[in-house]
Amino acid sequence: MIEVSTTAQRYFKRLIDQQDLPGLGLRIRVIDPGTPRASCDLQFCPQGENEISDQNVEFSDFNLYVAQDSVGWLEEATIDFEEDSTGGQLSIRAPNIKGSTPSGDAGLADRVAWILETEINPGLASHGGQVSLQEITSEMDVVLQFGGGCHGCGMVDVTLKEGIEKALQTHFPEIRSVVDATDHSTGENPYYR
Repeated sequence: MIEVSTTAQRYFKRLIDQQDLPGLGLRIRVIDPGTPRASCDLQFCPQGENEISDQNVEFSDFNLYVAQDSVGWLEEATIDFEEDSTGGQLSIRAPNIKGSTPSGDAGLADRVAWILETEINPGLASHGGQVSLQEITSEMDVVLQFGGGCHGCGMVDVTLKEGIEKALQTHFPEIRSVVDATDHSTGENPYYR
């Protein structure tokens, strides 16, 4: 499951000892697994406050509780602490948490959704927005729904045609067009009015 280096175990022991709480452990979980936004959340876990379903990984000086819904995502994960003259750097490497690119034989909807999540949404997030796939019509039109700062944004047409449509057609030449199904009159906090 998770490999924790000897230096990381020593580092965690020092941190736990400083808290002066008997039975204090650590708990790790994955936030937004399977997406480009995926990250690991590692926190102190007071005795008895772990979830019953957590997997317990015992070390000589502490317990590491792994959230049950994160176990599969944390396969092959490593936690290390690299000591240096300023103290050191903790690193968590979890190669599976963002998921993987759909294979070439996956459905077009899965492949389009992956590009939206990995390439398009990170850029839209800088404006507090996101886009999601609603459907792909039989005429090969991709129908999208905008949210967040893109919902009601005055620049959404430019984003749609000059950004998203061009990017998707580069990946998938069979796409005829990209269509916006969002009712932008109901947007509550658009990035541009």
